[in-house]
Amino acid sequence: MTGSRVLALGHYQPARVLTNDDLAAMVDTSDEWIRSRVGIRTRRIAEPDESVASMAAEAAAKALANSGLAAADIDLVLVATCTAVDRSPNTAARVAARLGLSAPAVMDINVVCAGFPHALATADHAIRAGSAVNALVVGVEKFTDVADWTDRTTCVLVGDGAGAAVVTAAAEPGIGPVVWGSVPEMGHAVRIEGNPSRFAQEGQSVYRWATTQLPPIARKVCERAGVAPEELAAVVLHQANLRIIEPVARKIGAVNAVIATDVTESGNTSAASIPLALSKLVERGEIASGTPVLLFGFGGNLSYAGQVIRCP
Repeated sequence: MTGSRVLALGHYQPARVLTNDDLAAMVDTSDEWIRSRVGIRTRRIAEPDESVASMAAEAAAKALANSGLAAADIDLVLVATCTAVDRSPNTAARVAARLGLSAPAVMDINVVCAGFPHALATADHAIRAGSAVNALVVGVEKFTDVADWTDRTTCVLVGDGAGAAVVTAAAEPGIGPVVWGSVPEMGHAVRIEGNPSRFAQEGQSVYRWATTQLPPIARKVCERAGVAPEELAAVVLHQANLRIIEPVARKIGAVNAVIATDVTESGNTSAASIPLALSKLVERGEIASGTPVLLFGFGGNLSYAGQVIRCP
């Protein structure tokens, strides 16, 4: 095999919905203020008994069922998350145990909001190197665990959920080369620090960086994949803020693409946001199988990663 492809997708969100009006009863904000600044209407909130591992397992189980593979076929599990409370066994191992997988390699990857495309690239590289044949790649966050519910600038952003992909070896590569990197000197712009850990960010710094620096990097992702921006069927950016997603997508030049805007109903789910949004688009039939889709994550550490995949 010369590459890998995404075989199937799955996602999971908690049942509880938190509206902007609900938040207005908690902090000094309003539905109009939130919509005008970030575009979010609702977000999902996990219950106390819903853990990072349990949400990841739900999404992974759906992706596995959609793939037609058996649990015994999976030999690598990668989980992108920054909100797992339990360190050992790691989240990937807990997912493997819940799904009854047989002796897979299990790794967690923490690149915050850019975690899923980093994990997807890692799975692709492992399969290309012959170290795996079938991988489960999950992005999952219980971001509300690290929210500061007294800070109206950040608590309005966050949501919980998970998205997953089954990646398999393929003679015709369906996952393009990754373009990734970071801006270490701007690590202070997005932080989850302290004990207990709390999420904080410099919103204007992130906005300026994302809207000016990311479009040329995203175009480079397309170039490395041999796909022109106007050929893209969909663009799935990290679902951080509608005011970032819309101008970045426009500057990329993806004039014929469906632009994922799941942030409006799910909020910012960090590492879960890309696979969650992609799985929903595919489930609704909004992207044709085999068409090129740009995935691009950015955020914590001002890290970024992206690749063009072929829609399963």
